[in-house]
Amino acid sequence: MRCLNWYVTKSFLVTFGMAILVLTFAMTGANLIKVLDYVSRGIPLHVFCKYVLFILPRLLTFTVPWAVMVAAVLVFSRMSADSEITAMRACGVSIIQILSPVLLITFLMTALCLYLQVEVGPQLLWKSRSMMSMEAAQRPMALFEPGNPFSYKEGKNNIVIAIDDRVGDNELKGVLFCKTDPDGNLLQEVSATKGIIKADTDAMVLYFTLYDCMLTDRTGDSKEGVSRAYSETFEFVFPYGKEANAQKISEKPKYMPLNELLGEIRRTKLENKDTTILEVQLNKRIAFALSPIAFLLLGLPLAIRTSRRETSVGLFICVALASVYFFTVVLFESLDEFSWLYPQYLLWLPNIIFQMLGAILTYRISQR
Repeated sequence: MRCLNWYVTKSFLVTFGMAILVLTFAMTGANLIKVLDYVSRGIPLHVFCKYVLFILPRLLTFTVPWAVMVAAVLVFSRMSADSEITAMRACGVSIIQILSPVLLITFLMTALCLYLQVEVGPQLLWKSRSMMSMEAAQRPMALFEPGNPFSYKEGKNNIVIAIDDRVGDNELKGVLFCKTDPDGNLLQEVSATKGIIKADTDAMVLYFTLYDCMLTDRTGDSKEGVSRAYSETFEFVFPYGKEANAQKISEKPKYMPLNELLGEIRRTKLENKDTTILEVQLNKRIAFALSPIAFLLLGLPLAIRTSRRETSVGLFICVALASVYFFTVVLFESLDEFSWLYPQYLLWLPNIIFQMLGAILTYRISQR
């Protein structure tokens, strides 16, 4: 029995390791597109490496459940196709005995996912976002790329800055500055031959000075409301620190560790305010952390019943089931503004359905 358990464990761990490497690499690549763009603009490579380490725990909470299902489907579909499971059962080994090493590994992976979801992941995710924002702000030229407009909010209005080229550490060529209202109507437009940026990293402010400017102001909807003038210089300020702090406050529940999130829920309840958004965040983390068990329970019987050697069949099953699970969770999470639907409890439906269906199918197979 020890040899059998070691054989199943070794096969599962090898496939699981390969699956998690491929899936994590794929998800990391999808998250690095914008960061690689910053690197091309001058952000140091060591900052890029630190960013990857910061987002890795968060990514693992998504890739571990998927890798568990991939490994289970591939390993047990192969064993079923090679009649190894039939031979084991003919020797008196039950399905539970065959699956016990994989179940133990999955419970350990679930504990790891739970720790990453409620403690490590949220804090490191916030550090990764704030680190990139600060690095980009300390190197103002990294914020601007020819052909890629940069935008931010100034009160209720929107500011858009586009450039033709960058020169040196702080000079821009062919600068276009536009201010629009919340409806997208153009309020002010400044076209300059060049611009100079000065950064005050202590005050977290960028100072812009544009030269040889053509100014266009629109004070009304009619043509008479448009005035044009030439100016040698035009100055404006971008308080990027205020922007970053506003973003931090608005997204704070996403980055809270478990103790802070529970404390925020209690405080909000004492103020007689709705806690649905906070509870959705809490339940989503725990439900995601427990998803390896759900993925395994459903993947195992499907793998055994598939009885195919073709890798494509097992991978198709994994992709289809994982897509349904993640889509359903995202759908229920998007209902956090509709407290009367109780989305914090709906988030548990995918886990419950996957686990119940998997348990029923596993039981039926064990009784054959």
